[in-house]
Amino acid sequence: MATTTYTDPAAEHPTWEQLLRDSVSHPGTISAAYSAFHSYSLGNQLLALFQCAARGIRPGPIATFLHWKELGRSVRKGEKALTLCQPRTYAKRATEDEDDPELAVIFTYRRGWFVLSQTDGEDYTPPELPTWDKARALDALGLVEVPFTATDGNVLGYSIRGRFAVSPLSPHPHKTTFHELGHCLLHLDEEHREGAELPRNLKEVEAESVALLCSEALGLDGAEYARGYVQSWLQGESIPEASARAIFAAADRILKAGRDPEAPAT
Repeated sequence: MATTTYTDPAAEHPTWEQLLRDSVSHPGTISAAYSAFHSYSLGNQLLALFQCAARGIRPGPIATFLHWKELGRSVRKGEKALTLCQPRTYAKRATEDEDDPELAVIFTYRRGWFVLSQTDGEDYTPPELPTWDKARALDALGLVEVPFTATDGNVLGYSIRGRFAVSPLSPHPHKTTFHELGHCLLHLDEEHREGAELPRNLKEVEAESVALLCSEALGLDGAEYARGYVQSWLQGESIPEASARAIFAAADRILKAGRDPEAPAT
């Protein structure tokens, strides 16, 4: 794998922007991470993959020490656990004017996971990669696809109020769908986003980054086009940390919403 901007996330916790930049700049990284660690969040998939690459460990199914023991395998002595990021909800201290404390989420890093290649024991067959279904995803997300009616030939898709449309002329309809889903999840409810109204270029960067992550994770075409689209809208700037975090969250929601709920975990 190509060199990333950090060596071992277990020792140096990367930012969301670093994870996004490294995964986007190295084609195939997102797909490899999703294939190996799909039962975890997209950010943790990449964290695990980059740690495996830094240590020369073969990626594969991941579990805690106790879970591997339940599966009839034991972690080899001396193996170093991987670090993943976990959200933790806590209650902010209430003020005199508030009856109930406000809930907030912080992200913490914790060691405690090992991949299959760090264990010995009974044979283990990983479950098949779960399929992704657009209709299932739209139903779970509460979004609706409507007929495309735009007359501008340069428009490949649009979204408004939880509804979106994709042009039948789109060369990459899956990618365009993910782009519009990204807009629906990230930009149609601005009051819940940090800060003021986002500028258009950042909205396009966020939506297309969601499309890139989802397309490459599922092995669909259009990823290379998405990379160029993102760079053209960035115009040499970096993706803000808040945007990178929002991009990962939206891509995770889309990928999880379309998966078969009966599919076994890794």
